[in-house]
Amino acid sequence: MLAIPNPRSILTTCLLLLTLGSQTRADDADPFKPEKPIMLRQSGGFTIGGKIIQAPFNPNMTLSCDHGYVEYFHPWRPRKTSIVMWHSSSTQTFQNRWDGGEGFKDKFLRRDYPVYLWDGPRVGRANWACNVTYYVPDYRDQGNFAAWNFGPSFKNWWPGVQFPTENEYAWQQATSSRYVEYDSEASVHLETNAAAIAADSGKLGKSIVYLGNSASGLRAQMTAVKSNSTNIKGIVCYEGYGYVFPDTAGIRPGAGNNAFGPIIVPEEDWKKLTKIPIQFLWGDNRDESFTFLNQSRQAAALINKHGGNAEVILLGKDKGLKGTTHIAFADMHNEKVADLLEDFLRKNKLSRYERDE
Repeated sequence: MLAIPNPRSILTTCLLLLTLGSQTRADDADPFKPEKPIMLRQSGGFTIGGKIIQAPFNPNMTLSCDHGYVEYFHPWRPRKTSIVMWHSSSTQTFQNRWDGGEGFKDKFLRRDYPVYLWDGPRVGRANWACNVTYYVPDYRDQGNFAAWNFGPSFKNWWPGVQFPTENEYAWQQATSSRYVEYDSEASVHLETNAAAIAADSGKLGKSIVYLGNSASGLRAQMTAVKSNSTNIKGIVCYEGYGYVFPDTAGIRPGAGNNAFGPIIVPEEDWKKLTKIPIQFLWGDNRDESFTFLNQSRQAAALINKHGGNAEVILLGKDKGLKGTTHIAFADMHNEKVADLLEDFLRKNKLSRYERDE
């Protein structure tokens, strides 16, 4: 006699197989191919700021120059706050993890935040300059290694560093994607003039959080100081090189062309930094005597003294993210770094969806 299986046992077996199958897929998921798709409403780019100059030999010939360039990505169901990613070396640092895995751009699109990649005037895709510029080969590959805090000297890696140390291709991708940079106080003002126009235009949204890194951290601060709107809602800076101080603090500006600050501004303008939450984050293997770490503590203390909300976080010591480099958002554990950023956004009520209000 043919036995007829119990329908309940069939259902139980099917559910068990589905559970095991989905668990296997989750366990074996390729980190380069996350299961949740990115759904975009639109993407594109535009220039903003800058000026138009006439040719000295023919006023009918002009050049559009010294503008910034923005590439944008809008999720299908966006949150209210836009994340403006301002690199110091290349947009590539936000586009991929060191090994080619998912970078911050896609991570935050998956989390439904509008993402904007910013190239300041004369940098990357905004490289038309109104003045003569010079490029001289600098032979800096080996210098990049220590500057990015991969180790104390070239190919002498920090133990446990969050970089695929055996992957020579990953190293070559990191060092070869770097743009030409113009490090001077004059360049800071040129770039932040365009950035403030972009922030005030509304084209980046009405709720903006800047992600800065290295020299762009200084530029994000200066943009907030120069902005004439309330669109900038926060700054998160990974290993910022340079800080802004009020003219009442008794601090001297940096020497020479003042490439990395301090930059001194009128106190009333500086107070704009006390109106928004700010994080200054540092990687692992940074000694307390490091100049810019000290300056970040000084800047945060002064902001908080005037009623602001600034904090300094050592990602290795305070958050257990050992081996974090100068560019934490490209590190192998960048998912954990992204979680910390989302905690910051949620804590400051910057994670709401547009339709929640």
